[in-house]
Order: sequence, then C-alpha cells, then structure tokens
Amino acid sequence: MRSPVLLAVTLGLFSVTVVLAQTPRKVTEGPGLKANEDAREPAVLATCKTPPPAPPNFGGNRGRRPPPPPKPPTRVSAIPDIIAAGQHWKAVWHERGNNADGIIASDDGGVLVAQQDNSDVVKVGANGHASVVYQDTNTGGALSMNKQGQLFDAERGLHEAIWELAPQHKALALTYQGEPLDCLGGLNDLTAAANGGVYFTQGKLYYASPDGVVSQVGDIRTFTNGIILSPDEQTLYVTDGNTLQGFSVQPNGMLTNQHTVAMLKGFGDGSTVDSQGRIYVSDSATGIDVITPDGQLLGSIPPPKGTDVISLAFSGRDKKTLYAVALLPRHKGLAHNGLPGDNLAGEIVAIPMLSQGYDGRAK
Repeated sequence: MRSPVLLAVTLGLFSVTVVLAQTPRKVTEGPGLKANEDAREPAVLATCKTPPPAPPNFGGNRGRRPPPPPKPPTRVSAIPDIIAAGQHWKAVWHERGNNADGIIASDDGGVLVAQQDNSDVVKVGANGHASVVYQDTNTGGALSMNKQGQLFDAERGLHEAIWELAPQHKALALTYQGEPLDCLGGLNDLTAAANGGVYFTQGKLYYASPDGVVSQVGDIRTFTNGIILSPDEQTLYVTDGNTLQGFSVQPNGMLTNQHTVAMLKGFGDGSTVDSQGRIYVSDSATGIDVITPDGQLLGSIPPPKGTDVISLAFSGRDKKTLYAVALLPRHKGLAHNGLPGDNLAGEIVAIPMLSQGYDGRAK
C-alpha cells in the first residue's frame, strides 16, 4: 500500500516538515510477472542454443497488436440458431489488473479464471461470487480441462511450463529438445486432449504428449494464439495472425492436413466450440466470429461497448451462456505488482445464447 513518509527536521527555533512521496515498489522477479518481465530471464535465455524469436511485428508495433479498426455497433443482431437479436452482455466479475484469461466452464455453471497477477485460479459463479480454488501457479495464464477431468494450466512465469493442477499436481512439460520452454518465447494458450496430452501456443504450435515429450507441430506463419479441439477431437483449430487454421489429429497426437479454415478481419485470440462443432473466435476487428467447420462465417457478435474480447467459454446450467473476458480500456496508473505503466483490466461478461456449448468437455 502506498503511504507517505513524514520527515521532521528541527532547525534551531523552527521545524521544517518535508513530505516525501514514496515511489511504487517495483517487483522485478517472481510469480505474477511473465517470464519476459522477470529480471532473471536473461540468465535463463543465455542457456538457450537457439534464442527465442522476437515478438511479432504487427503493423510496425513490435510485440503488440495495432489498434483495431473502429468497432461495429454494439447492438447484437440475430444469427439463426446462434443468438437472438437484442441480447446484451452482462458484467459478472471484475478486478483491476491483468486478472482474467484462459477461462473454462466450472461444474456449477460458472467459469474458472486464471488470475495471472496473483497466480491464483478463481471460480466465478453466475452471480459474480468468486472464490480461490488453486494457488501458486507461477503466473498461470490459461486453463484447459480434458474429457477425463484433468485440469491443466499454462504457467507464464520464469521457467514456463504446462502443469496438471488436478486430479494430480505435477508438471507435464518443462522442456523442448532439452532446453527450457522459455527458449521458445512467451507461453500463451492451451487445449487438453482426452489422451492426457496438451496442445499449446507459444509463438509456434506445440504438442506435449501424455509423458511430457514436446514436439513442434504445424506450419505457423505468423503467431499462434487461441486454440481449441473440436468436440470429437478429430480436428484442432488455432488462430495464426488473421487466419483460423485447422488440422487433422492423428492417434499419436501428431497433426496432418493443415488448412486455412477462415480469414479473420482482425487478429484472432481466444476460441471455443459449441455442441454442433461451430467455432467461436474472438476477432480484434469484429468481436466474436461464429464459423462453421467448413469455414462459413455465420455472423459476428459485437463485444461490450469500449472493450476488446479475448478468452471465450460456454457455461451456465444448460451451457447456453457464452462467457468472455472483456479487456477494459487502458489507463495510466499502476500496472500489476506495482510496476508503473498501462493498466489493463479484465472483466468477465456473459450473454445468453440459442446455441449450446459442448457438454462432453469443460470447453
């Protein structure tokens, strides 16, 4: 907590009181910081035979997406069998800081949220009540649960890793070809397969087998982000810049038949699927694009006014509520962990749907 320091100096017959404004305490290492924000990262990267790739250059703004084009009207138009006209987003839960990403459905109709700032996993109910269910995730930033109930977490702090949080607590993937995952660049999103393996995005696309062996898969041209398996797990979808890529999943977890499913107007982020196998992709230019497996754009759901939507998940008692993480506008102030700079707040929002999420998996 910030508090002024009062310094009293007595000189002869008078005293001078000086108030010194305390500067924010800068946290430079440890949980709550991404690996590239940690002061110890250069020492880890010095061990890499191949240094991590530079952050993507989106329109000359290295490492960050350019400002998206003007948002469409926030009024929701009907998409047959998907959403009724005039539906509204409802704010469910909000905390200051980078506190929401990688959401999945919880068993009570709410969502599980990876709180990157404090390395907690929080369960947020439909009524907005939040409770901590897992702690000490080393900057955990995304979640996925497979059909067997194994919960996995993408840990984005120094010594990046894929961990199983439940039913066992153990590391699944720590290295790639004998080197730390940090050597690949920033860990982002993941989707867990029924066999215990995990696909994850870290600049390129990777697969961690059930025994923890990591392989690079696919031919990624730009920068991966959102990733999701189809309900039958025969197809993997991943955003690559302004495209949605699809792959055929082989019995050993490897991928074949890479193809462009759809072009996006902006840059793709989080993804989910519904019970009919349609893909919902957050698009920086349109909000949420609804796309069929053969690449037909059925329509777009605009985000809440003044926000940019990222992570998505169906939940609710009948899985007919679409939850999302909506990023609130940047403002100057204290960023997470007391570091000065832009502060980006994540808010959990929800909207009623006609379509229904896939019930055989948390997401």
